[in-house]
Formats: sequence, C-alpha cells, structure tokens
Amino acid sequence: MNKLTDYLTPGIRYIILAGLFFVTMQIIIKELTQFHLFQIVFFRSAITSLAAMTYLRRNNISMLGNKRSLLILRALFGVIAMTLFFATIQRIPLGAAVSLKYLSPLFTAVFAVIWLQEKVRPIQWLLFALAFSGVFLLKGFDFRIDPFNLLLGVTGAVFAGLVYVTIRKIGSSEHSMVIINYFMLTASVLSGIAMIPFWVTPTLPELAALLIMGALGYFAQVFMTRSLQMEPASRIAPFRYLEVVYSLILGFLFFKESYTLLSFMGIVLIVGSMVVNVFLKNTDQKNTVAQHAGAVEVKK
Repeated sequence: MNKLTDYLTPGIRYIILAGLFFVTMQIIIKELTQFHLFQIVFFRSAITSLAAMTYLRRNNISMLGNKRSLLILRALFGVIAMTLFFATIQRIPLGAAVSLKYLSPLFTAVFAVIWLQEKVRPIQWLLFALAFSGVFLLKGFDFRIDPFNLLLGVTGAVFAGLVYVTIRKIGSSEHSMVIINYFMLTASVLSGIAMIPFWVTPTLPELAALLIMGALGYFAQVFMTRSLQMEPASRIAPFRYLEVVYSLILGFLFFKESYTLLSFMGIVLIVGSMVVNVFLKNTDQKNTVAQHAGAVEVKK
C-alpha cells in the first residue's frame, strides 16, 4: 500500500482527477443537445474566464501578459479546437471523439519541426503513421462516424496541435493563468456573439447543468495545471490518456455506446501509438540530460 501511495504522488492524483472532470463535463455536453454549440462553448468558457480573472486580480498579476500576439494566436487556435471537439462529442460516440482529440501530439510534432526546428526520430513518424491508420480503421468499421464528423475531429486535433506548439513558443514568460484567461475570455466573447441568433433560454435544471459543466471544465483545467507544476511533464503525460479509458467506460454506461472489435482496435492504435511516443520522448530527454551532465563532468 505504501508503494502504491508513493507512486500515486499528488501530481499524478491531480491529473487523474482532471481526466475524470473533463469526461464528466463531456457527458453533460453530449446530453445538452437542445442547446446550440456556441451556447455550450459560452458557458464552458465564461465561467473559467471569470475564475481566472478573479485569480489574476487577487494575485496582482497583469491580465495583458507579455507576448500578446502569441497569446491571442494561442487563444484563437484553442477556440477552434475546443469548438470542433465539442461538436464531435455531440455527433459521434464519446470514446471515438476523445480518441481523435488525442491525435494532437502528431500534429504538434509536425508543427514543432516547421516552427520550432525540433527533431523527430524516424520511429516517432512510424508511430504517428500507426495512429493515423487507427483513424481509418475506426472510420472504416464504425458506421456511426461519417466522413464529415471524422474531418471535424481530425481538424480539431490539428488546431490542438497548433495550441501546444504556440504554448511552447510562449515558453515560461507568461503565468499559466494568463494563458488560460486569454483563451477562455476570447472563447467567451466570440461564442457570446455567435450564440445570439441561436439562444435558447434554459430551464432551471438546464441552467444548473450548464453551470456545472463550466465549473467542471474550470476545475479540470486547474487540476491539470497543478499536476504539471508539481511533476515533470514526462511523468504526467501518459496519465492524460486515461481520459480515453474513462470516456469508453462512461460512454457505455450513460449512452450504451459499444464498438466492434476492429473499431476498438482503431482506438487502441491511436492511443497506444501516442503513449509509446510519450515514453520515447521521455527516454530522449533523460539521455540528453545524462549527456549534458557527462559533458559538464568532463570539463571539470
């Protein structure tokens, strides 16, 4: 028991909780089909933005940030990625929608090579190819996923990849809550304007569901941020893929979603390839640190 407790550090517990909160939020989104997508995005983002602005004011942190053009770019990419992801949640099985979202590391790697001049090993490209083959396997053997909705999911992953690369470009020059607030405030303004023609006045229970959805999204974001602050990203990353497991289980329990063997294999290919890629990156980082330490020792 002590060994398990030692392994499940506070940072890992936070990322596990974040995944549960994200999937619970997604279940509510999937249930709220009576509301237009823009209205759902508004409630999701406005609550987080209000909480983020409150935090920044209490801690005397400027909301404007330093790299404002990159912060705005990250926000716009994030709004598109989030909107497309929410659309796929409502249109296709939950587990499939979440699996497609986790294609984002593939596109992160591609954009990082182009924009940040990062290097990607040949075996990583092979893993990315396997992940993409999983997409075709999932589509080909799951007739609930039509080409248009598949395109929505993959495009959302592309923009999520752009989000991660932009955050890398921003670096440590900005407080994490400033980055979150730019994203959520932009989403609130854009979705608030876009939802006006589609506004549906919620009943009291529906309003409660919308507010709970927004609160879950906020706390999930906070837990994920705290986990990354407490643990190396390389240790946290594999646990983020538990979100796919949660979505498969809860999708079955709440919506009776099931998968054929071949479509399930497609999900396994997507998630498995991305998890192996995480472990490869971890190994590369450890080797780089070890080589640097050895070089320093030689100089001494």
